Amino acid sequence: MPRPELPLLSDLEQLIRRAAGQVDARVVCEAQAGLARLPVYAITLGNPDPAVPAIGFFGGVHGLERIGAEVVIEYLRSLITRLRWDGLLHRQLESLRMVFMPLVNPAGVWRGTRANGRGVDLMRNAPVEALEQVPFLLGGQRLTRWLPWYRGPRGAAMEAESAALCEVVERELLPRRFSLSLDCHSGFGLRDRIWFPFAHTAEPIRHLPEVHALKEIFDQAHAHHSYVFEPQSLSYLTHGDLWDYLYLRASSAPDRVFLPLTLEMGSWLWVKKNPRQLFSRHGMFNPGKAHRQQRVLRRHMAWLDFMARAAASCALWLPDPAARAHHYEIAMRDWYGAHTAAGAA
Repeated sequence: MPRPELPLLSDLEQLIRRAAGQVDARVVCEAQAGLARLPVYAITLGNPDPAVPAIGFFGGVHGLERIGAEVVIEYLRSLITRLRWDGLLHRQLESLRMVFMPLVNPAGVWRGTRANGRGVDLMRNAPVEALEQVPFLLGGQRLTRWLPWYRGPRGAAMEAESAALCEVVERELLPRRFSLSLDCHSGFGLRDRIWFPFAHTAEPIRHLPEVHALKEIFDQAHAHHSYVFEPQSLSYLTHGDLWDYLYLRASSAPDRVFLPLTLEMGSWLWVKKNPRQLFSRHGMFNPGKAHRQQRVLRRHMAWLDFMARAAASCALWLPDPAARAHHYEIAMRDWYGAHTAAGAA
């Protein structure tokens, strides 16, 4: 059957062809789109040596949030263009592995739905149960795929797209002593937020000092940024979060640091500027005007590039044991409203 027309996927494939010989690209699974199938790509570049740190960029997990995929594709395009002339980028790639899955849920993008082609919300699909009460429906439900935030049948294997994302992370990121990931989404509030785990519990993660140290160097390098750094649990709790699942798997190795972050672009601001977007399903999650889309794409490039530089230079900013205690105390006070003199666990 002919493949459905999907401009974002065609754009990504054209970019892959343009970068032939400079990046490695593989189809990690195929997504069901009606009677047809759509490929899900993973693109890698940089040093494959597991001794060097790595960073992964992910987009399009929710099909409605097209802007997330566009941000990741635009950053990949920038890197591929710079490979022709940017000697500093080449030197950075000698000490860094970069991984891209810009379009995790192509069937959802094609259908214009949050869920994949089988009606499953990929970000509620991991085998992780919330330890505290979650919001009804929003926190994940198993009632029916005709309602939003459907997790899939109880006891079923993860969806092909979810499993592929996990396979890429476990293959490319988790074997390393340090890795970062950034998953780009939209649709929550008036501010751009940087979320870190947990989503299944309000308890802090073990690597809270490392997250705070990362935030601190970003604050210092970009003093006038408008991002809000916070644990996702401050906003809401969910079942089945893929990044909680992968973080817990990574944490089984005590000497491994894996920091999965989510860029949650504040799409309510776009609606505030153009209330007519409320009458469009896509308008709630994407900038409706061309100039606003261009502004969004420009705005987040500095953050993605900072993440890559921070991963490559992690040895210079990761806190030592004494500094961990300091970062832990500040993070607990600022994010959890707690004061502790005990230091990091």
